[in-house]
Amino acid sequence: MGIAIYMMAFGLLLVGLYALVAKKNVVRIIIGIAILDYGINLLLVLMGYRHGGSAPILGKGETTAQLAARSVDPLPQVMVLTNIVVELAMVVVVVALAIRIYDRYGTFDMNDIRRLRG
Repeated sequence: MGIAIYMMAFGLLLVGLYALVAKKNVVRIIIGIAILDYGINLLLVLMGYRHGGSAPILGKGETTAQLAARSVDPLPQVMVLTNIVVELAMVVVVVALAIRIYDRYGTFDMNDIRRLRG
């Protein structure tokens, strides 16, 4: 595994950040947030990766030092699983908010929404 996968994760982060900052459509901003979160998840998993590593399960006659030498770090994987649940809840709330914005203003364009205050 080379630097290409890290570049892909960095690319996901950049694409998500671009959509978050530069786009004016609410739906595109929501998609940008999701892409940004996927890039963060990928980076977290890559931090705990070890080439040839295995699951951190203690075998018969094995010490914890031997286990630590051969296994991958489970903490980033747990953080990613937690982040997936939090991201799903956040996307549901943001999509519900976008639907309410569309019902009130009739558009997803942020420039039009800012002009229609009141």
